[in-house]
Amino acid sequence: MPDMEHLLGVPLTRRTALGGTAALTASSVISESDPAIAAPLTKPVGVRMAIRTTVNGKAVPVEIDVRTSLLDLLREQLHLTGAKKGCDHGQCGACTVHVDGRRVASCLTLAAKVDGRAVTTIEGLADGKTLHPMQQAFIDHDALQCGYCTPGQIMAAVACVREGNATSKDRIREYMSGNICRCGAYVGIVAAIEQVAGREKV
Repeated sequence: MPDMEHLLGVPLTRRTALGGTAALTASSVISESDPAIAAPLTKPVGVRMAIRTTVNGKAVPVEIDVRTSLLDLLREQLHLTGAKKGCDHGQCGACTVHVDGRRVASCLTLAAKVDGRAVTTIEGLADGKTLHPMQQAFIDHDALQCGYCTPGQIMAAVACVREGNATSKDRIREYMSGNICRCGAYVGIVAAIEQVAGREKV
């Protein structure tokens, strides 16, 4: 009778014996498992619904997966990429837009929630080729560096003035604290908001 070392082609040790046993056990489990469980996973199909919203003054009828965020609707279906996906957890403010005039973190807002409501993004803030006063103020005060957070900062800044919370530097900082600028352009941002709050109606 041939010995085990001859059959395996490797020296028989405790390590090789244990490894062989584990391999045999794994193959047995896989072969005896339910074929449905062993089949490749497929992407789950979500429930879809039709909504009608107004985005930057234009009526937009669209069909969405009920799990879709407003941010993903804007960026992936409507191709409005001004609102940025930063943290996707509502912590950075880069995705700030307005819904019925109030600022929201679009990454935390279900698209289904804007059915019948008005959405304004950074793309809809200017009046044709004329910049919104807040956009111009950000340029005047060099209130940006890399620019990634700037659309969200501007949308939040407009809301800050509209809400009546731009009455002092400290109050501006408090009500803009949900919008993070990794480049640290906060001094310019506060100055831009002060300029608009003092001169313009937004």
